[in-house]
Amino acid sequence: MTRRTWIGWQFTAPFLGLFTMVFLAPIAYSAYLSVFRTRLVGGTTFVGLENYTKALSDPQFWEAVTRVALFLLIQVPIMLGLALLVALAIDSGRLYGAGFFRVAIFLPYAVPSVVATLMAGFLYGIRFGLVGSINEALGLNLPDPLAPGWVLATIGNIVTWEYVGYNMLILYSGLKVIDASLYEAAAIDGAGELRIIRAIKLPALRGPLVVATIFSIVGSFQLFNEPQVLDSLAPNSITTYFTPNIYAYQLSFAGQQINYSATIALLMGVATMVVAYLFQLRAMRGEAR
Repeated sequence: MTRRTWIGWQFTAPFLGLFTMVFLAPIAYSAYLSVFRTRLVGGTTFVGLENYTKALSDPQFWEAVTRVALFLLIQVPIMLGLALLVALAIDSGRLYGAGFFRVAIFLPYAVPSVVATLMAGFLYGIRFGLVGSINEALGLNLPDPLAPGWVLATIGNIVTWEYVGYNMLILYSGLKVIDASLYEAAAIDGAGELRIIRAIKLPALRGPLVVATIFSIVGSFQLFNEPQVLDSLAPNSITTYFTPNIYAYQLSFAGQQINYSATIALLMGVATMVVAYLFQLRAMRGEAR
C-alpha cells in the first residue's frame, strides 16, 4: 500500500475500532451463544441450529412478532401522517406562531421514553388517572386504556406523542431545501396550495419519508421501554412475551436461558434488517419510475 492509503486507514481506524467493539463483536458473540445450550446439569453443549428451530416453532415468539407487526402497520402510518400534516402546516407560512408550534411539537421527543410512559400510565389509570376521574365525575364507564385489549393502542398513543415531532423535523427539513423558484413558477401558472403540495412538496418529500419510515420500522421491532414500564402499572396486560425484545430480556435475565435469548435477538435483528431493506428497495423502485 502507498503512504497515502495508510493515512486514509489511520483516519478511519477510530471509527472502525468503535464500530467493531459496539456493533460487530456483540453480534458475533450472540451468534456464538445461539449455537450452544447451557444447563445446570450437563453444562454447555453445542446444539447447532436447534435453538433456531425451537424459536421458529415457538408460539410465544410468533405472538410477540405478530403484535409488533400489527403495531407497525397501524401506528407508523398514523404517526407519519400526523408528522406530514404538521410539517406542511408549518411550512405553509399561514400558521400564526409557526416557530412556537415547531418547538412545542418537537418537545415531547426530548422527554425520556420511561418518563413519558409513566406520565401516560398515571394519566390513563382507571383507578387513579384521568379516565377514572372522568368515570367518577360523569358517571360514565369508559374502557380501561391499560386493559389487555387496549394496552397496545395505548402504547401506540404514547409512541406517537413521543415521535411525531422527531419525524416532523425530518420532513420539515426536506421542505426547506425545495427551491423557492418552483413555488413562484407554480403561482404564476395559477396553481393553488393543494396543487403545490401534490405536484412539488410531496414528490420532494419522498426521500425524507423513506428515511422516517425506515427509522420507524426499526423502532417498532425494537419496542421495549414503553411496555416494560407499563408492566408495573398494568401487570395483567403486559406478558413476558409481549414483544420479541421483552421476550428475549425475560429469557435472559429471569429464565437464565441466555442461549435461546441470543437466538431470539438475532432472529429479530435479521427480520428488522430484511423488512427495512425490502421497504427501501420498493421505495427506490417507485422513485425510479
